[in-house]
Amino acid sequence: MRSLSKVVFGLCLASALVAQADSWPRFRGPNGTGHADLKGVPSTWTESDYEWVIDLPGKGHSSPVIWDNRLYVTSGHDDGSRTLSCHDASTGKELWLVTQQFEANHLHKKNSYASGTPAVDGEHVVVGFADEKHYILSCYTVNGELKWTKDLGGFNSQHGQGVSPIIYNGMAIIPNDQWGPSQINAYDVASGELNWSSDRKFVKTSYATPMILSVDGKDQIICLSGGVGLAGLDPATGKELWASGELPQRTVASPAATASGLVIATCGQGGRGTLMVAVDPHGQGDVSGSHVKATRDQNLPYVPTPIVVGNNLYLWNDDGIVCCIDTTGSMEENVWRARVGGNFSGSPVLIEDRLYCISEDGEVVVLAIGDEYKLLGKNPLGEPSYATPAVGNGRVYFRTFNKLACLKARG
Repeated sequence: MRSLSKVVFGLCLASALVAQADSWPRFRGPNGTGHADLKGVPSTWTESDYEWVIDLPGKGHSSPVIWDNRLYVTSGHDDGSRTLSCHDASTGKELWLVTQQFEANHLHKKNSYASGTPAVDGEHVVVGFADEKHYILSCYTVNGELKWTKDLGGFNSQHGQGVSPIIYNGMAIIPNDQWGPSQINAYDVASGELNWSSDRKFVKTSYATPMILSVDGKDQIICLSGGVGLAGLDPATGKELWASGELPQRTVASPAATASGLVIATCGQGGRGTLMVAVDPHGQGDVSGSHVKATRDQNLPYVPTPIVVGNNLYLWNDDGIVCCIDTTGSMEENVWRARVGGNFSGSPVLIEDRLYCISEDGEVVVLAIGDEYKLLGKNPLGEPSYATPAVGNGRVYFRTFNKLACLKARG
C-alpha cells in the first residue's frame, strides 16, 4: 500500500486547518475525528457538578458547535418549525434565535426535526433543515443575520433528514443522499454561489457527514452513502475520483480514517451494523475489486460513528457492546470486547485518554483507551439523549432531548 503515511499527515493537517484551537466547528469536531484538545475533564461526576444546565427551545438530537465563546445548536418543534439558537458558551445564556417554518413530516422513532448538526467557521453558521417539499441550506452570520438560503428541492426519505453540513476551504458542503435523485452540493460560504454539484447514485437515504483527507498532497472530500459506498471527490470540481461500490444496507455512521491511511465505513439496519469496509483512498474509478483492504461483519455500530486512536479502532455499538480492534491486522479479531450496558445513538469522542459516549437513557459512559477494557465511569444527565458530546471553550457539552448540560474542565 503506497504512501499511506502521507495520508496520516494529511488527515492531521486537514484537522488543524478546519478550526482554531478549542473550537468544535462541525459534527464530531475538527474534521469529524471526534478528538478533543482538552485536559482536566473528570471520569466521574454528579448532576450537581454541571456548571449549568439550560432548557433548549425545542427537541433535537443534534450536537452543539462552538467557536470562541459562542455555541450554536438546533431544535425542532411538533408543528414542524425548526430553530437555530446561539448561546454564550460560558454561561448558556441565549444570545439570539432564528426560526424556520417547515411542515411536520414522517420521522423514524429515533429521528427528530433537528438531528443535523450546524457548521461554523468563525464568521458563518450553516444549517440544513428539510421536510418532504423543501431541503433548505441556510447561512447566517455569527450575530444571527441571514446571509443566504438555498432550496435543494424536496427531501424524500424513509426516516426524515438528519445529515450535517461542513465548511471547508470557503465552501459550505451539504450531502443530499436521499431516496431519489441525489447530489452533494458545494456553495461559496460568503456569497451562496453554487461552486459545483455532484450527482450521486441513490438507494436509501444516507446520514453520514463527509470528512476531508489529504492523499498524496491533494485533498479529497470523503463521502459515504449506500448507493455509492465510500467515495473521494475533488474539492475543486466535485468530480468523483474513486468509489468503493454499493453497500447492502443504510449508512448512518460517518466515515473515519485509520492511522495507516485506510478509510473506514459501516452500514446496517434494524439497530445493528452488518458490514464494515476499509478502503485504500489511492484508487481511481470503481475500486470495489482492488482497494477494499479489509471487511468485518460482526460487532459493528449502525448509528454511532467509529473512532480511531493510534492503531486502535473503537466500535461503539448501538446495543452497548464496545470492541477495540487493531487496524494493522485483518480487523476481524478483537483486541477486547465488552458490554457496557444501555443503547446508544450518539458517537464517542476522545478527551485525553478516555472515550465519552452518551447512552439513550442519558448516561455518559467513560472508557479508557488502550489494549485492555476499563470502565471508568457512568454519569447521569437526567434526560434521554441521542446526541454526541461537543468540546470547546474549556468545557464539554452534553445535549439531551430538550436540555444542554455544561461540564467545565478542572484546572
